[in-house]
Amino acid sequence: MAATDHLRVSDNVGKLLSLNVGMPKDVAWKGRTVHTGIYKYPVDGPRFVRRLNVDGDGQGDLGGHGGEQRAVMVYQQGSYEHWSEHLNRNDLVPGNFGENFTVAGLADDEVCIGDRYRIGDAEFEVTQPRVTCYRVGLRLGVPQMASLLVSHRRPGFYLRVLTEGTVQAGDPIVKVADGRHQLAVEAIDGLLYLPDRSHELLKLAVDIPALSPGWQQSFHELLAAADMGQTGPQAEAGQEPGWNGFRPFTVTKTVQVTPSVLSLYLSDRSGAALPATKPGQYLTLRLPVGGTSAVRSYSISGRPDDATYRISVKREEHGIVSRYIHDTVADGSVIDVAAPRGEFVLDDTDEPVLLLSAGIGITPVLSMLASLASAHPDRQVWWLHVARAEADYGLASEVEQLLGQLPNAHSFLWFTRSAPPLEGPAPGTMFGRLDADGLRALGFDVASSAYVCGPTGFIEGMTEALKAIDIAPGRIHSELFCALASLNPGVVAMTTAAPHPPVGTAGTGPAVTFVRSGLTVNWSDRYGSLLDPAEACDVSTRWSCRTGVCHTCITGLLSGAVDYSPEPLERPEASQTLLCCAQPTAETVLDA
Repeated sequence: MAATDHLRVSDNVGKLLSLNVGMPKDVAWKGRTVHTGIYKYPVDGPRFVRRLNVDGDGQGDLGGHGGEQRAVMVYQQGSYEHWSEHLNRNDLVPGNFGENFTVAGLADDEVCIGDRYRIGDAEFEVTQPRVTCYRVGLRLGVPQMASLLVSHRRPGFYLRVLTEGTVQAGDPIVKVADGRHQLAVEAIDGLLYLPDRSHELLKLAVDIPALSPGWQQSFHELLAAADMGQTGPQAEAGQEPGWNGFRPFTVTKTVQVTPSVLSLYLSDRSGAALPATKPGQYLTLRLPVGGTSAVRSYSISGRPDDATYRISVKREEHGIVSRYIHDTVADGSVIDVAAPRGEFVLDDTDEPVLLLSAGIGITPVLSMLASLASAHPDRQVWWLHVARAEADYGLASEVEQLLGQLPNAHSFLWFTRSAPPLEGPAPGTMFGRLDADGLRALGFDVASSAYVCGPTGFIEGMTEALKAIDIAPGRIHSELFCALASLNPGVVAMTTAAPHPPVGTAGTGPAVTFVRSGLTVNWSDRYGSLLDPAEACDVSTRWSCRTGVCHTCITGLLSGAVDYSPEPLERPEASQTLLCCAQPTAETVLDA
């Protein structure tokens, strides 16, 4: 429908039946404590609605709820009647779905993003559907509720407060303006969470000014993925892996780069040509270490050809796998290898680029440097590397050769554990630690895209330093082979423990390996999904809905096979899985 964008006064379209508020509180859930504002209760009399919420109301998780775009939650009496029948319950009362306004009318298939309404003295604008969240299920005692709200097309929606004012139960709801393109809440919700999404609707959705920035970004990403031939909501790095599972590779050559770094050149054992990679991606290796299979990931170092990949592995004193590689792997060894993966990949633009690494973190950015020398030799490149001493600057000669092919390249080195020579340091060489002041002194363009790789502390420090010199967060990219930071919305912070085998009797089902956590456990019938053993073992997890809707828990499936229960509303690509609703049917290796 064409945009209207005009102000008008219409007849009443609904009624505010109940005004509900509640302050966040801590509740027990699955052996944890959740801080949540899902518990709302009706109040009598008028309440003032402010820009961020209703007086007397609050949100527990401001990352997913609340704020200017989600100041007021609305749910309909018609949906209450639907759920009473579907769930066979007669105990549902206003506020049970976490809404501030329980309303008559304003159905999700009628209300459109950008529509404006006057209630009492206040005026509101519809900004987005409800965020899929496990806490509605927690409140109702129905764990599948997040999925049901989407699949039954009854999410409810949020309002932005345009004009602050007083509202109370019984107030009529008057529509005063139509939103651009008149896309209903139900349609927008399905566009994000359901399969077979329309490319044309995506283009309309990103052209609705009232749509909240988070949903705008999601739809922009879906449009970009569609342009690259992807269909899923979180497709990985522009392409599916070149093969499924592991296949045997032969070590054709080993090179001792430094006393502690060994490079392996790997070719398919059958002689088959290798799929192209993106600069910055990694390989996952499966090795027979100590009588069992160990799985580790290593960045591709340098630009591969169609017959050979190269990785460079640092020997870690307490690293069982790295010591095995240095001491045992030799020319002719056969290693199981999973296809190149990873989202830490160089963009394909002409913008200035900053490659910043420490120690063995040089490997993925060296691959990026090789790609720039080959495909974008005129691009502005800043090469910054930190090492303990010159002897630890692995692959230095290769770096210098590549920099020589880039006329607009600038190279700077920092050595943290050696003193400058008596005759003075070479140009571009510093001694000491790199910090924000050191970055600022280089004078590179703050519109550069930065790619950072190294130890966890280095990445965290450099990320903050780059932000401090006004590099936009969206331009800062990093690679960590340790487990990703947890994302468990609303769960009160607890003391974290290193990943460990589960307490109690070990399972007898298929082996499940969490690569980033270096842990393998056996599946047990007491688990409902792959999320359960991850949580039982203190593997870092990322989730929100826990019912296969939001795809926050999407994880690389390096090998193995899974079934789903409940069936997700949209299955991920075959190379990925949803931890919250997947069960392994064979030995499974996860990038987690």
